[in-house]
Amino acid sequence: MIKNKLAELLKVKSLVTMTVMLVFLILSLKGSISPDQVMLIISMVVSFYFGTQHEKNG
Repeated sequence: MIKNKLAELLKVKSLVTMTVMLVFLILSLKGSISPDQVMLIISMVVSFYFGTQHEKNG
């Protein structure tokens, strides 16, 4: 059961979501973009990800 859950976490969509979050966090720490923009982008990506997961499971 835990093995299946871990396999689901490593799907492409999850990896893309985590990569996008990491890139924008790094850009924010470097000062390339403001933290407000990072929060906006990350919240949009995460809400889209969980929204599609909810639709898939619902």
